[in-house]
Amino acid sequence: MFEATLNEARVKPAQIQDVVVGNVQQAGAYHLPARMAQLRCGFPVDVPLRAVNRQCASGLQAVADVATDIASGIIDVGMAAGVEHMTSGGSPNDGTMAVPPIDMEQVMQHDKARDCLVPMGVTSENVAFKYGVTRERQDAFASWSHDKALQAQATGAFNSEIVPVRLQVTTKDGGTPHVVVVDKDECPRSGSTPAVLSKLKPVFKPDGSTTAGNSSPLNDGAAAVLLMRRSEAERLGAPVLGVFRGFRAVGVEPACMGIGPSVAIPALLKDVGLTMRDIDVFEINEAFASQAVYCADVLGIPTVPGSRKLNPLGGAIALGHPLGCTGARQTATLLHYLKTLPLSSGKNGKLGVVSMCTAGGFGAAALFEGG
Repeated sequence: MFEATLNEARVKPAQIQDVVVGNVQQAGAYHLPARMAQLRCGFPVDVPLRAVNRQCASGLQAVADVATDIASGIIDVGMAAGVEHMTSGGSPNDGTMAVPPIDMEQVMQHDKARDCLVPMGVTSENVAFKYGVTRERQDAFASWSHDKALQAQATGAFNSEIVPVRLQVTTKDGGTPHVVVVDKDECPRSGSTPAVLSKLKPVFKPDGSTTAGNSSPLNDGAAAVLLMRRSEAERLGAPVLGVFRGFRAVGVEPACMGIGPSVAIPALLKDVGLTMRDIDVFEINEAFASQAVYCADVLGIPTVPGSRKLNPLGGAIALGHPLGCTGARQTATLLHYLKTLPLSSGKNGKLGVVSMCTAGGFGAAALFEGG
């Protein structure tokens, strides 16, 4: 991913002044495997790297960190990335997450601290129950996400942002190894109609509404974004897709963490002096249909088929949610999509927001202006 991003921008590894990688689950700090990958693809040893963890917003936090370092004058050119190997579940050995020692007796005596341990699927059920998001709306939203993603794949809308991966595969019967090229996400499923999705059983509560069909699937993924000062981009001849305009993270109740975007986005827009009407596209992560529907309702974003305001190329329910990767992936998707939009009348640019909820009770949002 590092190498492909540099090649796309026609920038040499030695011209990068810092690398920030978002990651959530892998045991210990992810800086070691990221550092090894960085060196393997040709970065000089004097280019530093660090890892960040803001749960599901880790990839977006990496983007914000690099952007603010540039704005403050610390660096001129940096790379932000996000990666998650959901298959391992956190530990390369036994599939469990490594958790440091915690005084659980004290944690359990404090309501809010205890709620940080609520499983994510249960927080989805909490949002659905508390805010009246019906199973029917969740399944309809999930179906819509798949439809958009499948249409985007069919029209090649993702081609400019995807790096094909070549894998050598050996058949189960021991046949001759052959090369397989993976050049599209495997999660979008045709035939995911509301009627089909309605037949799936709830996963987290016997009488609940959160199912495997209206939740984001578990998959692996990585994404990278190259950021630099505009004068430096012009000097290097690097293409400019957009401009980072702001970032905001806000805490919410841990037991209903899914509502995060509904508070982070308004806070961000207030900071930059904009309103919801000023934004052309919202990329809001679909951890669960329950929270995505709620956030869209509160923010006044249409969720009817035909609308292109929210996740126009599909969201995480169709594409998957590799935790640390998602924010960087959404940024890449948004900037490439904004490039296809006509310039709005009376505006200097096309505006898009990337946002998501995170475990522990947070919402994060970033504003980008497309070229």
